[in-house]
Amino acid sequence: MVSAIAGAVVLFAATVLFAVGCGDEDSGETATSASVTTTVVDAQPGQSPPGAPGTAVAPTSKPAEPHRFAYQPLWPFATEADATAWQQSYREGGHQPWRLDAATIALNFTQQYLGYTNVDRVIVTQFRADEAWITVGYDSPEDASGAGHVAAVVHLVRFGTGDDAPWEVVGTEDRTLSITAPRYGSQVRSPVTVGGRISGVDESLDIQVRQLGNERPVGAVGQIPAGGIDTPWSATVPVTASCPGTMTIAVATGGHVADVERFAVTGVRC
Repeated sequence: MVSAIAGAVVLFAATVLFAVGCGDEDSGETATSASVTTTVVDAQPGQSPPGAPGTAVAPTSKPAEPHRFAYQPLWPFATEADATAWQQSYREGGHQPWRLDAATIALNFTQQYLGYTNVDRVIVTQFRADEAWITVGYDSPEDASGAGHVAAVVHLVRFGTGDDAPWEVVGTEDRTLSITAPRYGSQVRSPVTVGGRISGVDESLDIQVRQLGNERPVGAVGQIPAGGIDTPWSATVPVTASCPGTMTIAVATGGHVADVERFAVTGVRC
């Protein structure tokens, strides 16, 4: 009796499997089935495969990506290795602590590197995470408030990692005077066509190209007439730079109440 029941169960199961496998051939419908993925894990001799009962699976961690500086380093360091070397000397002996002051860096860049000595005061400082925007300017007889006349907004970024990473000038935030060509971070060769836009009356533009390691500009063109409302300007500048390397292109206008009244900078490569 038991054998008969068992045989009936086997026959019934086989019938069901045949029906499921064949489906209804005349219906025009396609039978679908759940997809099952099987993962095969190779275990070393004497070890249980990951996920087996009683075993702990170590979480997989993605290796940290190396720090990448996304800007053109203009001043005071040419490379991140230079910044790291200063960082080490600061940790060991407190060498040149002013490199941790964004406002001081912005003003020194303006006066010492670009030579705009009449731009001698910091008007506004703004910080966000590892970036800073330092507004530099000068006293003007036309400014009765004493707040100072804005010459430029210098953009700085922490160069390297750590709380003691120094500040690096990477450009300016342009407004009524801008450099739109060459494109920031692009590779150029001599002569360089420099252009931008300006709003002003009876302006005279002076362009200089600077490179770290050179006391004098590696290229310069002056007295370019400009003016109007958001008017384009351009000039061609011969350059004698050490390549490969980064260059700072600066344009300035003035002559009404001060030698330099506004300026803008951008960074390129050669």
